Amino acid sequence: MEGTKTLKQAKIGEKVTVVKLTGEGAVKRRIMDMGITKGTEIFVRKVAPLGDPVEVTVRGYELSLRKADAEMIAVR
Repeated sequence: MEGTKTLKQAKIGEKVTVVKLTGEGAVKRRIMDMGITKGTEIFVRKVAPLGDPVEVTVRGYELSLRKADAEMIAVR
């Protein structure tokens, strides 16, 4: 998909929209249970010095995601 990237690639201060979730089974289910579903807006608040974790705001609450999980979230 043109213009898409993963949440891991998003910059601090950027507001992105979820396009697709990759991954399988329990991991995908856990991400969806956190409120990250297709069409959800995510604001990237902070990224730790080594890139892990990524701190985001989703649906009005703050959430920290591992790099591996952020790679499974396609955004634009």
